Amino acid sequence: MFEQLQIINQRPAPFSVYTVEELWTDPYTSEQMLKYHLNEDLAMASRTRETIESTVAWMQSRFQIGSNTTIADFGCGPGLYTTRFAKTGAQVTGIDFSANSIRYAKEVAAQENLCIDYQQQNYLDFKSDQKFDLICMIMCDFCALSPQQRQHQLGIFHNHLKDNGVLFLDVYSLASYHQRLEQSMYEFKQLHSFWSAEDYYGFVNTFKYDQEKVVLDKYSIFEANRSRVIYNWLQYYSLETLTKEFTENGFKIGEALADTVGTPYSEGMTEIAVVARKRD
Repeated sequence: MFEQLQIINQRPAPFSVYTVEELWTDPYTSEQMLKYHLNEDLAMASRTRETIESTVAWMQSRFQIGSNTTIADFGCGPGLYTTRFAKTGAQVTGIDFSANSIRYAKEVAAQENLCIDYQQQNYLDFKSDQKFDLICMIMCDFCALSPQQRQHQLGIFHNHLKDNGVLFLDVYSLASYHQRLEQSMYEFKQLHSFWSAEDYYGFVNTFKYDQEKVVLDKYSIFEANRSRVIYNWLQYYSLETLTKEFTENGFKIGEALADTVGTPYSEGMTEIAVVARKRD
């Protein structure tokens, strides 16, 4: 038992293990994630309905979204943004590797008679002959990727963005990083049976990496007949480090905001949203 506890509390190197796909593709946990997405009062898997509607309204005005606009939403989930984009007349593509989320999104599109191109796949593998006027990745999904994955993802964005197109995404700021605390927790049916319909014990270890400005929430889940570990990594940014990363990967940040609804950016805000274009 002592050795097992040592493993549970072991601090891995930043981004050394990647389990995000398991979270989104496991039949049970992906269904739980869908429930969190669709809860309009909780800003967990997605933002509240009010914030989503304000985001889409601001984006429609800022980027002049209309019938001639082609949009790709990376990590579209159950279509909370893509559905609204399509209602403006835009030509919309949604990419997500959760089968449950894509199934739900397609059902909503069919019910509302919307033509949306949904693709169930890991957005790190996205390839298309199409180029887009607007590419977005919302809810700080970019922060869950390792440095190598982020470089690869920015390359995908660059390849699929029109020369005059716009990339819009948000990340967690250093102010948010400083609010996080290292801690260890233990709970029966941790997160209210989120991880399994069966009885289980959940250990949660939160590790901070000050040099890299990374946080890991490590979930060790023990059921009667199986055990697993889920690693939830998050990268945090200053505007300077984000600008440097974008510049090194062919983008120029033209506008920095404090959120996705157009609030001007200032130091101390917990998020940074950026409008970027390909560098000349």
